[in-house]
Amino acid sequence: MLNNKRVLIIAGPTGVGESTVTAEIIKRHPNFTRLITATSRSPREKEKNGIDYFFFTPNEFRKKIEENLILEYQNVRQSDCYYGTYKPEFEKKIKAGRQLIINTDLVGARYYRDNHYATSIFLMPGSLSELEKRLLSRNPDIKKQELDKRLEYASYEICNESPFYDYIVYNKQGKLNEAIKEIEGILIKEKYFS
Repeated sequence: MLNNKRVLIIAGPTGVGESTVTAEIIKRHPNFTRLITATSRSPREKEKNGIDYFFFTPNEFRKKIEENLILEYQNVRQSDCYYGTYKPEFEKKIKAGRQLIINTDLVGARYYRDNHYATSIFLMPGSLSELEKRLLSRNPDIKKQELDKRLEYASYEICNESPFYDYIVYNKQGKLNEAIKEIEGILIKEKYFS
């Protein structure tokens, strides 16, 4: 077991702003760093291996699981891609004395709560229509079928998975500072820092 309060989970449905919130917490509290996770999906435009994700082919990812180099993972059914924690990256950052923010799903959140004393925060959008606008502004060329699939899964996560997280924080459009302040209050309460 690691020392208390080395891992913080920030999760939520696609487009809710996990990356933006994570970057802002790190900017304000440099003791935190984002854990780069692994995936078997192909890199999107401008994504770089070892910076955005560790990119593996599905076969490479399965081999890493067999070699115990993936701590926790899930095969995401909407995209048929693996996502998980690459053990060498996790151990490197923990050994460096860093506190980690991990953007993961419920499988990862449960793993880190059970094994590393993590506190988990689920980011909630102001509404599904707000989430739809964010997804469209991020990717104006998204196909309607893909958009509908993402919104359907976001609705599932909000209804069925959010209750399992320790905290729910609303990240409404244009209200990033309010969400960050609420998270900072949680970090103080949970003794990540005083």
